[in-house]
Amino acid sequence: MDSLQANDYNWTVSTKTASYTLVAADKGTRVVMSSASATTITVNDSLFSAGDTLFIQNIGAGTCTITAGTATVTTASSLALAQWGGGTLYFTSAGAAIFFSGGGATYGTATGGSSSSITVGGINYTLLTFSSDANLVVSKAGLFDVCLVAGGGGGAAGGDSSGQGVSYAGGGAGGGGVVGINATNTIYLPAATYAVDVGAGGSGGSTGSGTSGLTSAIANLISAAGGGFGGPVDAVGSDGASGGGHARNPTTTPGKTLASTQGNNSGNSTGYAGGAGGGGANGAGGDGSGNVNSGIGGAGGNGIDISGFISGATYYAGAGGGGGGNTAGAAGLGGVAGGSNSVGNAGVNYGAAGSGGHSSNSAAKAGGAGAAGVVYVRFKV
Repeated sequence: MDSLQANDYNWTVSTKTASYTLVAADKGTRVVMSSASATTITVNDSLFSAGDTLFIQNIGAGTCTITAGTATVTTASSLALAQWGGGTLYFTSAGAAIFFSGGGATYGTATGGSSSSITVGGINYTLLTFSSDANLVVSKAGLFDVCLVAGGGGGAAGGDSSGQGVSYAGGGAGGGGVVGINATNTIYLPAATYAVDVGAGGSGGSTGSGTSGLTSAIANLISAAGGGFGGPVDAVGSDGASGGGHARNPTTTPGKTLASTQGNNSGNSTGYAGGAGGGGANGAGGDGSGNVNSGIGGAGGNGIDISGFISGATYYAGAGGGGGGNTAGAAGLGGVAGGSNSVGNAGVNYGAAGSGGHSSNSAAKAGGAGAAGVVYVRFKV
């Protein structure tokens, strides 16, 4: 009894310096996060019972986000804790909890880009859209949700073998990287002016530019990588957020493997005239098929729906289809078909990739350019 009474006034404390998953022994204790970088606390089910509580607080400079693992977590405030924020996690059942904020940071206010009012999940937000480089001006310090889309890569050109009637298809490019969907990137910003960088789409046969988000020494820096370009004849496409397709024999030029975790690989090409589809933010590119003038381009990988962030379903960072000597590759969601020689999504800021060019004998087509990226910043109102 003495021990239990003592804990009422001096809770058992465990300090964490990295992301942490709660365990049953955390019941009735104080979990203290202390990290200069962003961290998460994951909440799983079947560890706690109805009525169990624990206290979570953040003393580090990096934002700590309480994240639902296999359990559900709801709150009337925010699950993102800036420095000195905290509150009580109360379990209503073994698989559901409510977070009661103890007066931590709330959402701030800012201007910049173009402003609109949106409602997502029954919550009202102001959404700031940056389609070109500009400044975010924070007038009231607080939390902000950020979603970044990088520029898409440019597709490779198709051609023929010096007028000999043999088609060579270009690979489709990869879509730009996407980070921050469904408010997984919530940052705390003091009142100040922050530079916002927006990545450009790649021209035919070039890599899309990355999007570096909010430039600040004290904000949690987040970035998206540009899409890889499609490979020309006999060459693989580039690395990027999503892999660019390539143009020829998969035994000598296999599909491009990604170094990034923000997208998917391209497909494989085949026999001169079946260019590979580029990788999209939410799906890998398809393989080309056929040979010489019977070649069929691979489909572009699908883009990703970010309606959970901006409201209104639109697919971002779709990949370009591969060129084909006979049939061009189909468009992925949010992308463009191969051989169309067009900018991804008609040039709007969706981070889509350009298509691979194709040819029929001497009628060559250039690869399409990638679309520019975009930066979204929202705050509750």
